[in-house]
Order: sequence, then C-alpha cells, then structure tokens
Amino acid sequence: MANQLHSLFIRLPLIMRIFTITVLFLFLFGIIIHFLEPATFPNVTDGIWWAIVTATSVGYGDFVPQTLPGRIAAVLLIMLGAGFVTSYFSTLAASTVTKQNSFFVGKSTYKEKGHYIIIGWNERSKEVISNLLNFMPPVKIVLVDDTLNANPLPFKHVHFIKGKAHLDETMMRCNIQEARKVLITADPNKDELQADMNSILTLLSIKGIAPGVPCIVEILTKDQVINAKRAGADEIIQTNNFISVFMLNSLDSSVSHGLIQEVFEHLRSRELQVIPSDDSVIACNFSEASNVLLLRGLLLLGLKKGENIIVHPPHHMLIEIGDFLITMNASNHPIE
Repeated sequence: MANQLHSLFIRLPLIMRIFTITVLFLFLFGIIIHFLEPATFPNVTDGIWWAIVTATSVGYGDFVPQTLPGRIAAVLLIMLGAGFVTSYFSTLAASTVTKQNSFFVGKSTYKEKGHYIIIGWNERSKEVISNLLNFMPPVKIVLVDDTLNANPLPFKHVHFIKGKAHLDETMMRCNIQEARKVLITADPNKDELQADMNSILTLLSIKGIAPGVPCIVEILTKDQVINAKRAGADEIIQTNNFISVFMLNSLDSSVSHGLIQEVFEHLRSRELQVIPSDDSVIACNFSEASNVLLLRGLLLLGLKKGENIIVHPPHHMLIEIGDFLITMNASNHPIE
C-alpha cells in the first residue's frame, strides 16, 4: 500500500507534489502545537490556522505560543514552512508563465470541441478568421500553421498550433475528431501544383484520422480537383476559377458600375445563404416557395438537389425533402 501511494505521488505534477507536502507540513505543525500548548490552542483547527498564517505571513497575533517548546516549534515552522510555501508559489508562477508561453508559440493542445480549424496563415485565412470572430454567438477557432513563430492574434479567441498540418501529431493536438469543420487553404509560398499536392496530403491525413469531419479545401489548379474529390473533400473551392470569372466579367463592357464587386460584397456580408428546406416550402413549387421566403425577407435564387446546383430553376419545379435553398437577404441587413 505504501509503495502504491509513493508511486502515485511521484507521478503527480511537480506543483501538486509541492502543494501536497506544504499542506501536510502545515497540518502536522498545527497538530504539534495543539499538543504542546493545549491551553493556548484548545483544538487542532486553531493550531492549523496558526500554522497557516505563520508560514504564509507574519501572523495575526490571535494565537501566540507561550512556552519554550511552543516557541521552538514556531521557529521551525517559520524557517521550514516559508521555504515550502515560497517554493509552491514560485512553481505555480513558473507553471503559469510556461503555459502562457506554450499557448503563445503554438505548443499547447486544444481540448474543446465544436471548433473550426483553419489551416494556413495567409490573406484569405486572415479574412475568414476576421469574419468568423464577428459571428454571434462567437465561434471557436484553431489556426494551424508551420511558418509562424507565434500566435498572430494573441488577444482574439484564436488558438494557435504550430506544426505541419499533414502530420497526425499536429492534427491530434487540434482535437480534430471533435472539430466542427476544417478549412484547408493553399500555401502562397509554394507554386500552384505543389500547393495543391500539399493541401491534398493534408486532406488525406485528416480524413484518415476523422473521416466524419467536413473538410473544405482550396485548390488552385483544375487538374487537381478530381484528386481532391478522391481524397474525400466535402467541398472544393477553386480560387483561380472564381478569380478568372470575376476578371472576365469585369472586362465585359456589359457588366459595369461595380456589379461584380457588389455581388462579392453580398457574399462577404453573409447575405447569400444556403439553408435547408423546411415544412413551409416542402411540396411547394419554386414560385410558391419564393413567395413564402420573401415574407421572411429572403430572395430565393436557386436550389441544391443532391450534388446538382440549379440557379433560377423552372417555376413549376417542386421543393423536396433534403433540398437546400440558395437565398439572399432581401432587406438591408443580413439575417443572423
């Protein structure tokens, strides 16, 4: 039994071992002073109180040893107890500083759940995080990057983890299995093909550990889209494709006055939304559903049926269970 207790004590963190020794030490002197001077310290709790205030301060003077043995015990308590108490608080302060530094440089493990994991620190991920931080209620964000030496947003609700995202050890530190969703952004420091290969490798690693966690991956080259789908991407963002469409429409003289930029601003302000169909629109045709949603301040633009996205479908097309509605806020303020 004694060996088991000793083994358990040794396995405790240093701060807990020092705390345990300090508490036992104070209790011991509280009991000793009670037996040495029962008239001054009528019960053990008085002795323990005296031991605590004597070891941690100069004492309150409410209990003072009157005999020589009692005063010798007090001297020993002051000389030895102060060392234990000081050691405990010094270790506590050092542990706090170490933990804070570990959090700042990205070495601490994330233990909560229901969080978003953003992989890669660049202008796109910076903008995504900035918008996520404005969500109500606030969302939990874990940023993973190997190039940063410290948390770029230390005073925001962002947990930084330094490491290569394609390594299992890094993703386990993110608590990937409890994550809500993962966004993998392309590395701007690599050429497009290499960046896509790195993103797909990261995707494979994540799906191998947590296949049920939805993953959105940014792909730069058209040829790698099929490989991202094979790797298990739940959604693929073809950044270069989007940019080229915007550029082409901007060059078209028939599209002017910043129309493309205005559409983009709708996306940024979350006015464009994809929502699941509910009982109010199921079994209605597109025209009827449009009228229902308009009363809720939403403009119905199209449908997502399975893998097919249909923008402005025929008015007679029925809304079915499992369909998603592509809508835009018809009022001046985005609907939360």
